[in-house]
Amino acid sequence: MGKSGKKPRESHRQGRGRRTSHFGDEGGDDLPSSAYDAPPPHHEDSSDDYDDGTNDATAGYEREEDADAGEQDQWGAGSMPSKFHLYQLSVQSPKGDISYLQKFFLMYVGGRVPIHLQEDFCGTALLSTEWIRTDARRTAIGLDLDLESIEWCLENNLSKIGADGYSRMLLFHGNVLQPKEARLVKQRFNDLLQGLHVNSGNGSSGSNSCEQSGLANLKCIANSTMSEAALPGRDIICAFNYSCCCLHSRKDLVLYFRHAFSALSKRGGIFVMDVYGGTSSERKLRLQRKFPSFTYFWEQEEFDIISRQTRISLHFQAGKKQMLRHAFTYHWRLWSIPEIKDCLEEAGFESIHVWIREMPNTQSSGNAKEYNANRDVKYEESQRFNQGDAWNAYVVGVANI
Repeated sequence: MGKSGKKPRESHRQGRGRRTSHFGDEGGDDLPSSAYDAPPPHHEDSSDDYDDGTNDATAGYEREEDADAGEQDQWGAGSMPSKFHLYQLSVQSPKGDISYLQKFFLMYVGGRVPIHLQEDFCGTALLSTEWIRTDARRTAIGLDLDLESIEWCLENNLSKIGADGYSRMLLFHGNVLQPKEARLVKQRFNDLLQGLHVNSGNGSSGSNSCEQSGLANLKCIANSTMSEAALPGRDIICAFNYSCCCLHSRKDLVLYFRHAFSALSKRGGIFVMDVYGGTSSERKLRLQRKFPSFTYFWEQEEFDIISRQTRISLHFQAGKKQMLRHAFTYHWRLWSIPEIKDCLEEAGFESIHVWIREMPNTQSSGNAKEYNANRDVKYEESQRFNQGDAWNAYVVGVANI
């Protein structure tokens, strides 16, 4: 994510996100991506102190519930959980995403099991961590411009996998519009024994190989840019949590798609992104979900119909008085599906597929405190879809088939 004052091309997240380091106080740094496509909440009876009279609803979307109540209750009364931890519990569902990624790959590429993943706009790289955790053959590459979130991943997510996980996952600090210049983030752990050194025979985007092994290989790779490291051609590249909306111009969106296309395996690969829309996405809106230990708020503060730009803020409330306002704030350009398809085609993708599902009507809940999606409604591949109040979609680009 770009820092304040940098040029648009220097930031793959043009909308500045504000960071607060503690409850009730606002900061000014950028943060990783966010979304309101969240798993169904745990039900809890508690009062809502963050009430401005607007229509409240939970963003209880179809993805499976990954939030662990034990983790949510691990902080004591009055303590301040990490903003990244709250974000992962309330927004992300890596198991559900991985299930769809595997399905898309087998449907549109097939012939082998996907092994090599790249997660762009990775933030805390929770998806990449889950990817390598569930299969010892897998590797993952994460890329993000926010160094703080990457380091948080190393200390809190990847550390749970152990040395084997470190050897199969690389995190790069850099811009998705200039990925070859991204630098590998040094992994600061005593139990890190070796770096990732994978044969690039299935279509590598790297130009140089670190031939040594063990700690010597780690030292070599730790000083590498993405273009210098020997990386395998990726089977899957994904950009989730609506992160492509951080790119405001068509030129940048096509450029990003071209970089993704060139990094995919020559044996065939897929690029997958998510996008949301509907009439509710083009007006002021506040959605709410309750967890056992905190409440999560998604707030659409404005929408410009000419530029199609919007400002999204995420807030968290722990208890009745601990409020983390504007923990994440984004300035997004809300792309339409036809625009995305055109840009993917221009970037070289051979076929594009849209998987979409209708979301619950955000205006039908009245003053209800809980607003849940129907978990029986699944994403389906669609050629046509009538506009509604709210929808969510995966867009899949297929390459080298």
